[in-house]
Amino acid sequence: MPTALEIEKSLFDLAPRAGAMDWDNVGLLVGDPAGEIHRVLVALDATPSVADEAIQKGCELIVAHHPIMNCRWLPVQSLRDDTPQGRLLRKLTRANISVICMHTNLDVAEGGVNDVLAHTLRLEDPGPFLDDGLGRIGHLSMPMALRDFAAQVSELLGSNGVRYADAGKPVFRVAVGGGACGEYADAAVAAGCDTFVTADLTYHAFLDAAGKGINLIDGGHFPTENPVCQMLQSFLQKQFPSLSIKKSTSHREVIQYYVKGE
Repeated sequence: MPTALEIEKSLFDLAPRAGAMDWDNVGLLVGDPAGEIHRVLVALDATPSVADEAIQKGCELIVAHHPIMNCRWLPVQSLRDDTPQGRLLRKLTRANISVICMHTNLDVAEGGVNDVLAHTLRLEDPGPFLDDGLGRIGHLSMPMALRDFAAQVSELLGSNGVRYADAGKPVFRVAVGGGACGEYADAAVAAGCDTFVTADLTYHAFLDAAGKGINLIDGGHFPTENPVCQMLQSFLQKQFPSLSIKKSTSHREVIQYYVKGE
């Protein structure tokens, strides 16, 4: 059976480490590189519920998108059961579960987060958006009203709802950025897009959208990135046919929307 290190190498063939931003933390972050792997659980995040699911399913490895620990926003200074991060890491190590995380390197990789998002939203001829490889630009088969496209985005991503701002344009040329890519709205305008789909947009981003002449759709961080998990599952199953590879059923969107009048 393959080792955790061999699976990490295969994932780096898909999304090379060099593609990760300099602050990022990717690769085998928890576990024994030489440990044999029989069962893998794929999830967007290695959360406590995902760890419990991996234990219940007898998995030795979790493959996730977001780093389980990152020196930029969540430095590891202690390993204690009375902190959320320490409790999770101790749970994983007690159960001998390894964790591999592919983050910004998977965002920019060909066939990665943003290609999967563009495909999921049915964009035609998607191509590069930014010089660093983030995002994609494509077009619809025919123009749509923004409200109709927003509803379609919500349905295709399986989200609980989306937020959007209307610049008074039909939707045709669309930029996408999985996760928090709101800072690239100006680049979408410069690229001639009428619509930008991303996540974690601020109040001021929506406020400025009409003046910039671009429709904005916030599809949610989890919904815009989660489709890549299916791709990772398929990729790993093809690379390692002998493994049992499952996509997490416990990890899902946690943000709910209350709509006035419902």
